Order: sequence, then structure tokens, then C-alpha cells
Amino acid sequence: MSTKVAVVTGANKGLGFGIVRGLCKAFEGDVFLTARNEGRGRAAVAELEKEDLHPKFHLLDISDHDSIVKLKDFLQSNYGGLDLLVNNAAIAYEFNSVPSPPIGQAAEEVCKINYFGTLDVCQTLFPLLRPHARVCNVSSINCEFSLAECGEELKARIRNPDLTIDDITALVNEFIEAAKNNQLKEKGFDTSPYGISKIGVSLITHIQQKQLDESGAQDIVVNCCDVGLVSTDMTGGAGMPIDLGAMTPLYCCLLPPDVESPRGKFIMNKRTYDWLNN
Repeated sequence: MSTKVAVVTGANKGLGFGIVRGLCKAFEGDVFLTARNEGRGRAAVAELEKEDLHPKFHLLDISDHDSIVKLKDFLQSNYGGLDLLVNNAAIAYEFNSVPSPPIGQAAEEVCKINYFGTLDVCQTLFPLLRPHARVCNVSSINCEFSLAECGEELKARIRNPDLTIDDITALVNEFIEAAKNNQLKEKGFDTSPYGISKIGVSLITHIQQKQLDESGAQDIVVNCCDVGLVSTDMTGGAGMPIDLGAMTPLYCCLLPPDVESPRGKFIMNKRTYDWLNN
């Protein structure tokens, strides 16, 4: 029987680091801490080694398709598949003291990582998922907040139960274009790139689960989650310790075999939450 393997993106610090720490204690297999900077990634592994935890490292920049493919090839060659994927890597400007770039630039940069990068990781690595695999897309309750600020026509589009991933991608691209043209309110969009990007992540999660179920996948479960306000660089240090923030992602990661629910859901505080219709 091949060794099980888990991958956590954006894990050299903050929430991702906390998730790796938790998985090293609870996941029966190899845990890969990935980061786009090799020095910082290996330093994070060394920190966990001091706690007698033994994650492995692999370079991964989710904004670079070639980097994602290299990880896929490595996993295929060395493990023959993938058992757990945590899409944690993300950026934001509005929650810290760093001056934000112009809204058009911010929209493009944030969505490139948070939505398009996450989607690329999923589309590239999902073919490796083995029976009983688990996927956790780290989202945010900010998707609900941003939805509340959107116009009624846009809300109806977002709530359409027949949305496809192509539809969601088109919507995110429309947001970026509107931001560049200073037409966000005119087009019915909220002004938060982070919130809109997480609307995309939350929406694709439900569709991914539906596609897996329709393909006959054996007990592969995809959920997304909110982690609360966690003390990280992204939040300017405000919030709870990272190990507390990691609790809901770890819940999603460690769902038991053949679980009936949650599947394709948004999870907050270890419970299903209907962000679309609350």
C-alpha cells in the first residue's frame, strides 16, 4: 500500500503553517508544506522539526502553472496520487497597514492568486486524488459580506444553482475589468477584491463536489471554510492564534471515510453555513 500524502499551499507562515502543524499530528502519511520561496519554506519545516514534527517541503507558486505541474509530476512519480489537498495560499490588501495599490491592480493581483491560482491547482491536481481523498478550499466569510454589497442582478447571477465554473471565471474577470475601469458600483460589484475572490472559491467548491460525484469518484470530499479572524501577516496581527484558526480546516481535512455530510459545503466553526442565502 502506497504512503498517503497531503499538500498544503501557502504554508510557510500563518494559517497554512498552523494547518501543517495540525496535520503532522493527525494525518497518517507525509505532509508537504509548500511555499513559493524555498528559503522561507525550508525554514518553516525546520521550525516544526524543533517540535518533533516532520513535514516535507516542495516549492509551489500557485500563480505559476509550470510550478503546479512540477508538483503534480513529483506527486505522481513518488506517491502515485494525492490524498489530501488544502488550498490555503491567498493574498489581501485591505486587512493590513500596507498601502493598497490602485483598485484595478489590486483586483487583478488578488484574484490571480486567490481564485485563478486556486482553480489551477485544483484542475491540475484533482486527477491525482485517490479514493477517500479530502480537499479543503480555505475561503472566508467575507464572501457573504461582499455578496451583500453587490447589486440585485449580480446577486441573482451568483445564486443561480446552475452556475458552471466557466460562469464563475467569467464573473471574476468582469470584476477585474470593472475595477480597472472604475465601474465597480456601476456594474453592481462590491469593492473588495478579497471578498469577490472568495465568492469565486466558495462557488467552485460546490461545483467541484458535484462533478466528482457525477464522475463516480469514490468518497472524494471537497469543502470550503471560513477560519475566523486569525493573527497573521494578512490581518496585521489581529485575531486568534493560528492553531485555533486551523481547527475548521483540520475538521474538513480529517472527515471520516464515507461521510455523507458535509460535501461541497461552506463550513464555519465546524458547521455548515449557508453564506449564499443567509
